[in-house]
Amino acid sequence: MRPPKQSGKYGARQIAEAANGIIDPLLAKRAGISSALLAGWDGIVGEEFADCTRPEKIAWDRRVSETGNGGGYQPGTLIIACEGARALFLTHAQGELIGRINSFFGFPAIRQIRIVQKPVSAAPVRRPLPALRGEAARKLGDMMEGIEDDKLRQAIERLGRGVLAKRRR
Repeated sequence: MRPPKQSGKYGARQIAEAANGIIDPLLAKRAGISSALLAGWDGIVGEEFADCTRPEKIAWDRRVSETGNGGGYQPGTLIIACEGARALFLTHAQGELIGRINSFFGFPAIRQIRIVQKPVSAAPVRRPLPALRGEAARKLGDMMEGIEDDKLRQAIERLGRGVLAKRRR
């Protein structure tokens, strides 16, 4: 057995690569989907449906030809969880959505969509990080010195506060 393919300097791998290597086979076996589809879902469905939909499963057709052999590849049915009345609007957008999903995959993977009305879990609520004081605040301020981009500065400040804050247990 070969060792896993390593990328990057000194054979280091990103955590996302390792996690996807473990998660993707499980998702493929249980739901027929990949973590790439889940990660790119908001971009595929757009702002209109990103907050109220979630891909659940791809049911791949298993057709048998007249000779009894496998009929080859057939596009599948994507099962999408959608909240409440928004399912009606999603139904009307099915054709466009199938096109976007197939463009994402790069081949005609999806033939139809089946919508299941049920709650879609909301994004986790972020608790505000505690304010830093004293030496930790000065240290973070020194690290952020010279960063001009506001969004980058805010992101680094959140990360720094999370790392430097003392955890209460």
